[in-house]
Amino acid sequence: MSGTILIVGAGDYIGAAIAKRFAQGGFTVCLGRRNGAKLAPLEAEIKAAGGVAHGFHLDARDEDDIALVFATIERDIGPLNLVIYNVGGNVRFGIRETTARVFRKVWEMACFGGFLTGQAAANVMVPRGNGAIFFTGATASMRGASGFAAFSSAKHALKALAQSMARELGPLGIHVAHLVIDAGVDTAWVRDLKAKAGQEVQDGDLLDPTSVAETYWQLYHQPKDAWTFEMDVRPFKETF
Repeated sequence: MSGTILIVGAGDYIGAAIAKRFAQGGFTVCLGRRNGAKLAPLEAEIKAAGGVAHGFHLDARDEDDIALVFATIERDIGPLNLVIYNVGGNVRFGIRETTARVFRKVWEMACFGGFLTGQAAANVMVPRGNGAIFFTGATASMRGASGFAAFSSAKHALKALAQSMARELGPLGIHVAHLVIDAGVDTAWVRDLKAKAGQEVQDGDLLDPTSVAETYWQLYHQPKDAWTFEMDVRPFKETF
């Protein structure tokens, strides 16, 4: 099975890993990122491995950007089989230091952009009666932590959006799922933070982006009589 996938929030780690996994599986990969120029290395890597990739400048908070990218893909590349919303927005501010601007920006990135993306995906998939829309969640989707009022509230809202969409669109043949990343992800930024704190990264401390990508691959290939809505993933050493 192959098709066309759009990753909104195709960053350097989870987004890039998902792109490479689906390209390896024969999908035409469309990549959306606020700074589209940063997609060039990922596009080149996928193409060098024999895959097909198209990069787009895309601000997920901008309704016109979303509409243009979806229309371009559907017209020039192919019908979208899978759309993944993978935009982050993880910042830490105490409640007294969280400005209205910060709260609004985090909500726009972690929730509102998900609404715009999910709605656009539904608009093209429902008439065809098939497709999948996946949302990347976080520990903050399940519980709020000290210093993360903005991020946690936005991620809770994204989960509620995904739940509503799943209940509405599932009977119409659209698989909507929410993948909770309940752990630190193995990125240069996280490793740098741990190094500054004097912590050595050991096996099982962090979640490999390629493992997230593999989980999304498996989720996409579930039979229609056994769809998962929500799945949480974490390393074997992570407490929860």
